[in-house]
Amino acid sequence: MLPGADAADVVDAADGAADAAAADTAAGATALPLAEALHARIRPVGSAEAVLRGWTQGAPPPWVAFEDPSAREPVRVRAGAIVIRDGRILLIHFTDEAYYEIPGGGVEAGESPQAAAVRELREESGLAGAVVAEVARIWKAGRREHYFTLDAEGGLGPPETLDTYGGIPVWIPVADLPRTPVWPRRLAWRIAHWHRTGWPARPAELADSVEDLTAPCDW
Repeated sequence: MLPGADAADVVDAADGAADAAAADTAAGATALPLAEALHARIRPVGSAEAVLRGWTQGAPPPWVAFEDPSAREPVRVRAGAIVIRDGRILLIHFTDEAYYEIPGGGVEAGESPQAAAVRELREESGLAGAVVAEVARIWKAGRREHYFTLDAEGGLGPPETLDTYGGIPVWIPVADLPRTPVWPRRLAWRIAHWHRTGWPARPAELADSVEDLTAPCDW
C-alpha cells in the first residue's frame, strides 16, 4: 500500500484491480488482456496510468492509490487540434527544446473547447478548421485537455503572422508519432494507432504525468 493511502482508497493491481477500474462499477468488472486494457476506459485515470505503466514495463505495482484528477477543478482547460493530411499530422516544433506539441491552447472565458481548438489552429498555423470529433480528454499537471480531430483548409501562414511562442508548424508522418518527442506523450502513439485502425467512438480518458518525451511510451 502506498504511504498515506487507506485501504478504501487503493486498487489491488496484483489481483486485477486495473481491470476492475475499467468498469464503471466493481460489480461489472471483467478481466482484460493488456492489448485491450490499453484502449479500455479505465477509471480512475490516475490509478490507471500507474497500473498500465507498470504492466507494460513488466513490473505491475502490488498496490496503487486511488487517484482521480477528474474529480478536481482544473487549474486550466486546454483544447488541441489534430489535423491529418495525406498521412501527415500537423505539429508545432519547438527547436530550442527539441520537442513537438499538438496545436492548441487555453480555452477562453465563455468559449467552448471546440471553438478554442478551431481558434488555436488558426492562430498557430493559419489553417481554417472545422471540428469532426472529440477523441481524447487528458488530465496533466492539474489541467484538463480536450483533443479534437479537425478538417482543415488552406496552407500554413507566414511565420511572422503566427502565434506559436517560438514554435514552427510542421507536418510529420503519422506513423512516426510513437518515435517522436510529442507532448502529450500518452496521446501521441494512440493517434497513430487510431489513424490506422479507426478513431474511438467516445473520447479516450487518460492521465499523463510523462515528462521525458524521448522515452518510449506505448501505454
